[in-house]
Amino acid sequence: MSAFGLLALVLGLLILRQTLTVILLAAIAYVHLVWGHGYLDYIVEDMWTSLNKELILSVPLFLLCGAVMTEGTAARRLVRIVRAITAPTRGGLGVAAIVSCAVFAAISGSSIVTMIAVGSVLYPAMKEAGYTNRFALGTVVSGGTLGIIIPPSIPLILYGLVTETSIVDLFLAGVLPGLVLIVLMIAYVVWANRHRPAQKMDWAELWAALRAGIWAAMFPVILLGGIYSGYYSPTESAAVALVYALIIEFFVHKEMKIRDYFNVVTETAKLGGALFPLIAVALSLNLILTEYRVPAQMVEIAQTYLTNPWTMLLVVNLLLLAVGAFMTTNEAILILAPILMPVAQAYGFDPVHFGIIMIVNLEIGYLTPPVGMNLMVAMVTFKEKFSDILMGVLPYIAVMIVGLAIIALVPWLSLGLL
Repeated sequence: MSAFGLLALVLGLLILRQTLTVILLAAIAYVHLVWGHGYLDYIVEDMWTSLNKELILSVPLFLLCGAVMTEGTAARRLVRIVRAITAPTRGGLGVAAIVSCAVFAAISGSSIVTMIAVGSVLYPAMKEAGYTNRFALGTVVSGGTLGIIIPPSIPLILYGLVTETSIVDLFLAGVLPGLVLIVLMIAYVVWANRHRPAQKMDWAELWAALRAGIWAAMFPVILLGGIYSGYYSPTESAAVALVYALIIEFFVHKEMKIRDYFNVVTETAKLGGALFPLIAVALSLNLILTEYRVPAQMVEIAQTYLTNPWTMLLVVNLLLLAVGAFMTTNEAILILAPILMPVAQAYGFDPVHFGIIMIVNLEIGYLTPPVGMNLMVAMVTFKEKFSDILMGVLPYIAVMIVGLAIIALVPWLSLGLL
């Protein structure tokens, strides 16, 4: 009956349309009262223990850094460089959108920030150049999803937090899978525009773009070079990234004002205010699940019905694709990663490789209704119909599923750089 009571509580709160934080907090309180010692003050203690980690500081720092680069001119300067380089290819602006999203993802660590930063520049340019509205929308919206797999990635940080997996290893593991997705997306863009004439390389424009954007172009080198060389930790890299972003926007480009920075900090604080209570509650729930051996029980149940590792992986992939359509990426990671990772590990899958598989699954979820975050944000940002955006991303969803299969079946792509 206790389990049915928990289920009834969760369903009741869902019917009342409560937030996920409230639902999780109520579930934790119920578990403490029914299965624990009845001391609700343990919840506060668990939440404090969960948040008392230096690594969590990197999340708001990366969010603020990406917002500063978007509010300033660094994003536009990076896009200009990429446009000049990709101009000779068929569908050059589409290729520029994909590559720009990949480059900016290495700065912001966020899918939505990446999509807005690149899309605000290239979406109008693609429409003006004669690309169909659906293709232009699909390209910038889908390219934005690269923000959660290209390191540094906030979802990778969250996965590392809840599964106690090395963040540096996860960042390294995201490089080659990210390149696979980039290449597949570019291949589709070139194929879809195979009848469009290519432009000539404008060397004068390339030189001008490099001169204007060299400081912004150095950003990924400084950020990722420091992490991978071991010179500083992910949290320290986030602080370095923020300081560098402020220096080039205030003193080099000189196009950001104190008032602009105040607005950026305010908006980032709102994001953090929504994210950090969820992190605290989810990590507290993880402690309870571990105490009551829930992951171990999940392993025993899975091994009873799924005897083949690849069958298990197929089932988990289908589950994650479905979850990604109804739950945001951060929520799915915080709730499911501590349960699914031990199951995958019991079947012989490396925790780092499984983390990349999970992130790519949820990356596709950014494009699938009803909760596809990139779809919703794009509808508001670009003021276009939801149906046009959805039709534009459908080919990219197929491309990303192919990429997911390659990444899942070839562990070396995730583990080869470790």
